Amino acid sequence: MSLNTFGHLFRVTTWGESHGPALGCTVDGCPPGVALSEADLQPWLDARKPGTSKFTTQRKEPDEVRILSGVFEGKTTGTPIQLMIENTDQRSKDYGDIAQSFRPGHADITYHQKYAHRDYRGGGRSSARETAARVAAGGVARAVLAQVLPGLRITGYMVQMGTKGIDRSRVDLGTLGDNPFWCPDPLAVPEWAAYLDDLRLNHNSVGAVIEVIAEGVPAGLGAPIYGKIDSDLASAMMSINAVKAVEIGDGMAAAMLTGVENADEIRMGPNGPEFLSNHAGGILGGISSGQPVVVRFAVKPTSSILTPRQTINARGEEVDLITKGRHDPCVGIRAVPVAEAMMACVLLDHWLLDRGQTGGARGVIGLKN
Repeated sequence: MSLNTFGHLFRVTTWGESHGPALGCTVDGCPPGVALSEADLQPWLDARKPGTSKFTTQRKEPDEVRILSGVFEGKTTGTPIQLMIENTDQRSKDYGDIAQSFRPGHADITYHQKYAHRDYRGGGRSSARETAARVAAGGVARAVLAQVLPGLRITGYMVQMGTKGIDRSRVDLGTLGDNPFWCPDPLAVPEWAAYLDDLRLNHNSVGAVIEVIAEGVPAGLGAPIYGKIDSDLASAMMSINAVKAVEIGDGMAAAMLTGVENADEIRMGPNGPEFLSNHAGGILGGISSGQPVVVRFAVKPTSSILTPRQTINARGEEVDLITKGRHDPCVGIRAVPVAEAMMACVLLDHWLLDRGQTGGARGVIGLKN
């Protein structure tokens, strides 16, 4: 079992390596009759692609997606959708020095220990380049969600870069496209730029915290115990390259609250239940509550840096290693579109699961006249 597939009914299998001729994915379980074209998918890939600013890798990839199957006359057919993205700017020679050495903090050593034979060019399958395929799949999921849940909105942004966090009192999601960091706090942007510039020029990198919120999620998605939507969301986000921690709602901070503080109290509103807070992140007992679903994750610093690091090679010799090539000083920047894509895939998957089990039926709260 290679385990390159995720999802239950909406299933995504990614394939390809960082320096191979192409990468992509097979999307199975997409409902038929959904309007879909390459133009619908490309904007999401453009948001993730490299070389968009001096704060990301300078590898120049157009990331143009091609639909090879599963769409006819502009609509999905219900059969597997094959998506392909060609690699056009590989520089494999940059990785000759690490063919037999293991970059500290990278998957080189574990891939060698598991498979014995690995593609060392850009990390091969372990490269964040693989996430382009996820973003393409997320575009398919968004097209379906726009049809079945037109009020749904998914928004990702960076809330922390290294030691620099945002001031939530200044958050303006409308400004996300105005800076290269997906930062929702406009006043934090100049400080973040200077901070990352200094790290970049000193051949260093830094981690980040990404938050992704889904508004308009209907109540009732997910299932108790082994089908929890938060379990699948956590798994999806943790599968993104360089992610080391995931939390839902208040997450780890909930451990510091009392029961009185943590309980999301409920009142009856004109259109149904209304929660007075959202510490749970829109999920209770593994089932969506109708509140915004909030997921947050931490991304470690990029392991490939030009500062010498101590390591060993395949012969067991101790060496100092400098990783050449073009790398992100903060990989969290381009993780934002990936997070949005994974949120879309999981939400659609659970919408399909719920439709199959309940047909969309819901318990009634309040008297009906």
